[in-house]
Amino acid sequence: MRSISLHAALLAGLALPGSVLADEVTLYRAFVADQAENTVSVVDLEAGEVIEAFTLEGPARLYGTSSGQTVFAVQGDNDIVQAISTGVVIDDHGDHGDIEISDPSLIDGSVEGDYPVHFVEHHGQIALFFDNEGVAKIIDESGFGTDEPRVVSSSAPHHGVAAAYGDHVLITEPHPEDPSNLPVGINVLDGDDNPIGETHACPGLHGEASSGNLLAIACETGLLLVTDSAEGPQVSHLPYADDLPEGKVSTLLGGVGIQYFLGNFGADRVVVIDPAEESFNLIDLPTRRVHFAVDNVRPQYAYIFTEDGDLHRLNTLSGQFEGKLTLTEPYSMDGHWADPRPRIAVAGDEILVTDPRESTIHRVDAQAFEPAGGIAVPGLPYEIVVAGGSGAVH
Repeated sequence: MRSISLHAALLAGLALPGSVLADEVTLYRAFVADQAENTVSVVDLEAGEVIEAFTLEGPARLYGTSSGQTVFAVQGDNDIVQAISTGVVIDDHGDHGDIEISDPSLIDGSVEGDYPVHFVEHHGQIALFFDNEGVAKIIDESGFGTDEPRVVSSSAPHHGVAAAYGDHVLITEPHPEDPSNLPVGINVLDGDDNPIGETHACPGLHGEASSGNLLAIACETGLLLVTDSAEGPQVSHLPYADDLPEGKVSTLLGGVGIQYFLGNFGADRVVVIDPAEESFNLIDLPTRRVHFAVDNVRPQYAYIFTEDGDLHRLNTLSGQFEGKLTLTEPYSMDGHWADPRPRIAVAGDEILVTDPRESTIHRVDAQAFEPAGGIAVPGLPYEIVVAGGSGAVH
């Protein structure tokens, strides 16, 4: 990888050895939110240091987008969503991509509302759900900060979620007797916000993720699977396998490169779900799960950090663990769910694990699955999102 100064030189058009026509550049940046302070630090992973820090309205949960161009900072307690331009644009040219690099920047503008929680991106459309209003505010990634969002209402404030499919919108149906309970289903709305068909039942709805062309939504009874079509989103139900013990998924991740979903199933188990085979592979963990992430470069792998301080490499195809590293002192899951604990992200050939107690990001060589040093980040480094990749600079 090359340094920011080299990137700047390339952007400035300076002549470089071997760069007569194009030069391949790899750049990754990590965006790290503090657990207690309203700051997001930007880490240059080649330099191994913080190169920028942004001040937000409050502590944030971070979400990246499929384009890698924007990091959204959802600040529920401060009733606002802000966004950061990553400064990395990779333009697909079919057989290769061109990379454009600039400084990361806080995007002017925001979307405000009462208690934003869930963030869902689908093909560049961002759906933000505001629990205390019971509404989704939908905006294109490229229009954030300038365009007015489309506001889609459910019937009551609740802990909901929405997803945009062009003019169609999926939005949760609150519990009819007590909206403070989890939603009971999903409604599909047309471009005029009118419902299409009946509510798709999904009792105890919590958790969603995309893998390939599938969106999965977790319910007490199984998953709702959503596919796109010319007539709008199509919804089907995949029930849990009969041999699963009592329990449910409430957090989902979507596989990249291989279509599967990885979900929690209680505090000390995860389940790998193959939607094509309609199979559920339940996997026991040695202790309670702290965080998990899928690998978008080595698609067979996912990583699970457990409260004993260990990072586990899971082969999602075999359902077997293929490595374990002790990275931190134990982090108990007792206490508040949002207490400062490690979070995982994958940056090319590295796995990154935040360690708020030590104000550090642990680096792991993803190929060898070995520790590869650390990066100091002030405060309580917590949520982490990575942007970057490789491309040609002409």
